Amino acid sequence: MPTSKMIKEEKRFIDSTIFEGMTSIRALIDNLKNDKKNARKINKILYDEAKIKSKAKEISYLKKMAELYGFQVEQASLDFIDRYTIGASHGGFIALCEERHYESLTSDVIKENGFYVMIEGIEDPYNFGYALRSIYASGADGIILSERNWLSAAGVVCRSSAGASERIDVYIAKDDFIEIFKRKSYKIVCADIKNSVSVYDADLKKPIFLIVGGEKRGISSSLLSRADQIVRIDYGREFNSALSAASASTILAFEIFRNNKK
Repeated sequence: MPTSKMIKEEKRFIDSTIFEGMTSIRALIDNLKNDKKNARKINKILYDEAKIKSKAKEISYLKKMAELYGFQVEQASLDFIDRYTIGASHGGFIALCEERHYESLTSDVIKENGFYVMIEGIEDPYNFGYALRSIYASGADGIILSERNWLSAAGVVCRSSAGASERIDVYIAKDDFIEIFKRKSYKIVCADIKNSVSVYDADLKKPIFLIVGGEKRGISSSLLSRADQIVRIDYGREFNSALSAASASTILAFEIFRNNKK
């Protein structure tokens, strides 16, 4: 018989618009404050009734934001909150939200001299979230995703990305997105081994569009064939295994940041 822990683990792959913890909730509210295009609507925030005193500052903040942005804030038992959640690190706060609309990628939304990243083939929403956290922190202007992606498990991704998945601009690639970037004079850089140069020797000046693949499937050959440059991450010793997509994204994104630091 499956345990409650096993059931919760399985729920991470299910579509979810429940956001756990104050870090995720603050990211949602900041988007509303900043009038961010396509900001996710919050319907209700629940907080653990046992934390009325210990989390009085946070609860007061949420009630003020609720008056400004039209959502409800209600207390609930911890058992009730736990029924909604996947993790155990929610801290007694969850937000029940609506779906977020993601724009299709067009040349109009791409910044001049920018830095965008596509993550292809990650097979776990947590790893996807960890990658987004690093990419956002490195200063990337946006994330490009295929129509099949982990943003349906929005709550899990937001928690693992420390809110970055809601803060960063996200675009869905439906047309020939490589051609869209090429028309904007972007360099297409893919992370792979064959015909590659070390990322530490590569020209990574903006404008740049970086494509990172998952550990198992990597980047599709159709994308690799259109790259302007293929880069690899050199190891400090012999090691015949790929880094996680989150680790690779971190190294590559911050190397691009370093190359463009003024």
